Amino acid sequence: MLLNKIPQNSFTLEGINYLFFSGTGYLGASSHPEFKNQLIKSVKKWGGSYGSSRHANIKLSIYNKGEAFLAKLLHKEAALTVSSGTLAGKLAINTLEKYNDAFFYMPNTHPVIKKTNCKPVFVNNNLNPLLIHNKFKNIVICADAIPILSTHPFCFDFIKKIPNNKHITLLLDESHSLGVLGIKGGGISTTTAFPKNVEIVVISSLGKAYGICGGVIASKKHFINKIENNSLFVGAADMSPAFLDCFISSQDFYMKQLLKLKDNLNYLAKHLDSKLKITFSKNYPIIYFEEANIAVFLQKEKILITHFTYLQSCDIKNKISKVIINANHTYEELNILLRVLNKLQF
Repeated sequence: MLLNKIPQNSFTLEGINYLFFSGTGYLGASSHPEFKNQLIKSVKKWGGSYGSSRHANIKLSIYNKGEAFLAKLLHKEAALTVSSGTLAGKLAINTLEKYNDAFFYMPNTHPVIKKTNCKPVFVNNNLNPLLIHNKFKNIVICADAIPILSTHPFCFDFIKKIPNNKHITLLLDESHSLGVLGIKGGGISTTTAFPKNVEIVVISSLGKAYGICGGVIASKKHFINKIENNSLFVGAADMSPAFLDCFISSQDFYMKQLLKLKDNLNYLAKHLDSKLKITFSKNYPIIYFEEANIAVFLQKEKILITHFTYLQSCDIKNKISKVIINANHTYEELNILLRVLNKLQF
């Protein structure tokens, strides 16, 4: 289905009106008039892009301001912005592989932070013995904060079973949790306690909940210094300064939208039939389905959801079908969705 403009909560295509429960714009930013007006103001001030290395002699103050704000939001010592979440992941991996002995990955980790020859954290549902082995003193564990097909963050209690004389870096992809979960939307790392031998490196896209083209890396200052001197970062243009300015200026809007999103999720949790074969949490704006044909069924009911084949390098084999709830959905729209879902016989 090919659209000629960004969809609102509903749109008409070939004379048919559909409800839109897709995308990843959890806070409903991209299509919201208030947000678009702020983006226009930011573009007028900063232009569309600034095609220069951050190491060049002429610098823009907005990057320092934005990165200081992101570091505070993510509860980290320092942060660095880049042009995308994908680049953030590649930069983090490229930097970490220079001084760590081994990489491990949690189930269904996004391939961007899944290094070649990365080993699984669990083998036959047990902790990988290599995590205990004395051979590796500096290890990296890669994980998505919210794994695909799940609506809850990973439990990281298993880290306590790893000898505390090892230095562990947890590379955490918060792309689908930033803006939605944690303190003021700062992601799960703001509310999760880790042992003292664990260093957190957060990478994230800013294009999901926040509707901003860009990415962020946040961690301790010494690690961010390494990223700043990585040739991949030195040779790359940064994210648009206008987008970063819009992000900073939209914080009150984001908080207002987050409250609306939470209200929508509570409403769904209250009215969804408990017997439905779905994966859903009132704390997370996605409903996953077991039924393979759900997308076709819902389209016949004039409801469009996300339905696609996930990345081949991930553990997911079947197509993923999911309803995305955003802050702009009205009770009327949610009631239409509820009426359809609650009569499912799958």
